[in-house]
Amino acid sequence: MPDRAARDAAEEASALSHPAVDPDSTAPYGPHPDQVVDFHAPRGRHDRVPLVVVLHGGAWRAPYDRRHVSPFADFLARRGFAVASVEYRRGGGIPAPREAGPRWAGPRGAGPRAGGPVAGRWPETFDDVAAALDALPALAAEHVPLADPRRTVVTGHSAGGHLALWAAARHVLPAGSPWRLPEPPELRGVVALAPIAHLALAVELDVCGGAVTQLLGGEARAEERSAAADPAALLPTGIATTVVQGREDTVVPLTVAEAYADAAERAGEPVGLTVLDGVGHFPLIDPAADACAVVAEEIAQLAW
Repeated sequence: MPDRAARDAAEEASALSHPAVDPDSTAPYGPHPDQVVDFHAPRGRHDRVPLVVVLHGGAWRAPYDRRHVSPFADFLARRGFAVASVEYRRGGGIPAPREAGPRWAGPRGAGPRAGGPVAGRWPETFDDVAAALDALPALAAEHVPLADPRRTVVTGHSAGGHLALWAAARHVLPAGSPWRLPEPPELRGVVALAPIAHLALAVELDVCGGAVTQLLGGEARAEERSAAADPAALLPTGIATTVVQGREDTVVPLTVAEAYADAAERAGEPVGLTVLDGVGHFPLIDPAADACAVVAEEIAQLAW
């Protein structure tokens, strides 16, 4: 366990050590300060390129915003993608301690201290992801004109992986849902990175210190709301989906990804599951890590 803890700390420190990268432009998709999208133009390209939509993680909690994935967004732009990094409203509360930068809650009991930040807002977190994705074709045409909206891939890390899977499943939401689409979104696919993809199991494992229950508004509403929020309950989608997961991940354990893949198989939908040996939670978004190059390749296989 000490070795695992040391490795986790080193991986997190590496991923969060990169200076934030300013976007080429930022555009609002709503009136709230968090309803914005950062755009990173593809580097060295003059032809039409795929658009990668990035949804950041951080347990849906307010201290963790899109700035921590800006090096990852820049990494993708340098690989020739147009990138849209979406901000969204997250939970409030007292900010977590940040002496050494933002710290993720561990898988069991390592959540925020009493009075710490709550995970997510219902329904605002979902309102924002839906609104951002709906607004992106027009916004991208203005801010990254080389982006081809017909070749859009959504990716997200951790809690953002959950939101990426959810965004691709809006057409199978329960009837009457305000986020439901009448037909599948025009996506080439989803690449979910260590996603909180099976909410029931994540609650059982206490992933990120009770974050899932907080996202759903508390225990009294969690079961009811999970029908419209749990990617494992919103299958099949008909959207090509790949999950990339570190085998050594202790923040969102591999069993969560496996449970989602099993649910997809039962629904008759194949889901790719790429498991990286010797990798934990953070290398997937760390431009200095080999795992990040694997992520870019998985995105390219769907996008191109």
